[in-house]
Amino acid sequence: MTVKDDIETRLQAAFAPERLEIINESHKHAGHSGDDGSGASHFRIVIRAAALSDMTRVARHRAVHQALGDLNQRIHAIALDIG
Repeated sequence: MTVKDDIETRLQAAFAPERLEIINESHKHAGHSGDDGSGASHFRIVIRAAALSDMTRVARHRAVHQALGDLNQRIHAIALDIG
């Protein structure tokens, strides 16, 4: 399973989102700090889920990072667009 697939599986299970996009932006950071050469170090996540709608912005970010669990250790950067 790829890192992108793992992110999708975990977020689907945690939030049953109406919209979920996971964009691998690692190619934009090739050679920069945090690029481990894996091609799976930088991601943008767009997520819309009722389960997140009543939370504060900080709580939404914490909830997503909690759902990702140990993946946070493998990914250098995650940009979140949460609604």
